[in-house]
Amino acid sequence: MATQMKRATIYFDPELHKALKLKALETSRSITDLVNQSVRESLSEDAEDLTVFEERKDEALVSYDKMLKKLQKNGTI
Repeated sequence: MATQMKRATIYFDPELHKALKLKALETSRSITDLVNQSVRESLSEDAEDLTVFEERKDEALVSYDKMLKKLQKNGTI
């Protein structure tokens, strides 16, 4: 059974569209495949980030000032 696809209209910057068409041609894939892959990867990264945020929610917060002082103290900056 084939996956059902939903149709959407997407407007690309002309240079991005040109690059996308060239990549599709070079990789023998459709623009649809390339865009779907990119969106999946982006959503996957978001899911990973949310997991990390959840794991670290109980960690103590460090202010920007304290972090700068720590970096100066240990010679990083």
